[in-house]
Amino acid sequence: MESTNAVTAWFGARFGDLHPLLQALHMRNSELSGPVVLHFGRGMAGAFGRRLARKLGMPDVAGSHHLTVRISHNASTLGWDRCFDGTHHLRSQFIPHGRWPEGYWIERTGALELTLTVDVMEGGWHWRVISARLRGFRVPLWLIPRSTAYKRIEDGNYRFHAAFSVPVLGEVICYSGVLKPSHHD
Repeated sequence: MESTNAVTAWFGARFGDLHPLLQALHMRNSELSGPVVLHFGRGMAGAFGRRLARKLGMPDVAGSHHLTVRISHNASTLGWDRCFDGTHHLRSQFIPHGRWPEGYWIERTGALELTLTVDVMEGGWHWRVISARLRGFRVPLWLIPRSTAYKRIEDGNYRFHAAFSVPVLGEVICYSGVLKPSHHD
């Protein structure tokens, strides 16, 4: 391993459980880009999803979008700067606590703070929400959108998927796509 950062330290000796390409992605600052498909639920679910997208800094128009993800690391944080179509920014900061598999991450995106654990399945990184806060106040899990979020390797490419659903309405927003590393000299 070239250097220690928040991700490599959090996984420790189990960092090798991740697919080698995911390991490479998290051994240094990285950038991925490519097309993603964004879609919203129907009716009220779609209206809620578009509102959520605007609040998070995402486009509120369904369809194909270009996504660039800049992943930054240091000893204490993991940063994700997602940019849709060069105009819409969704930034998250992840702070590790403990070590895998008992440890967790705190994701801060605007006023929302999620406590996440990680499940490693077939070398992929799957996030699972275990608690949430909004503007510092604990929010019962049944009140926040359920999420399915992962990154894994498919045919040598990076597959990203993030979907959110709420009780009664169902899925409100989802984006997914296959991204490739961007090379900068």
